Amino acid sequence: MAATEGVEAVFLTTHNWGKAAKFFQALGYELEFATDHNSGQLRNGDGPYLFIAEVPESEEPQTRLVLKVPDAEAFRPEPGVEVVTPFENTHFGTQEMTVRDPDGRVWSLQAPAKD
Repeated sequence: MAATEGVEAVFLTTHNWGKAAKFFQALGYELEFATDHNSGQLRNGDGPYLFIAEVPESEEPQTRLVLKVPDAEAFRPEPGVEVVTPFENTHFGTQEMTVRDPDGRVWSLQAPAKD
């Protein structure tokens, strides 16, 4: 099974967590939580959540879409999907895999953590 269930989240990195969070709040997003290391999650209605993390000035800010996968163990990418990293547990309680599209963009696939 290789089906995803649409966009789960948008992951952004920024040089200033506070300014980025205020910007999205001004656009109607509500802060769901903030961490103690300059990151946090916002949401606007029932849409995908937005997770923003601050990175050092030496890193280029990035944007990555995160696609939802219902079951990591049942997920089998079709031939032609380049797996960059297989599903791995994250520190925030999910499993994440990355794949590369034909133009070289990296996509994250997120599944619930194993019980």
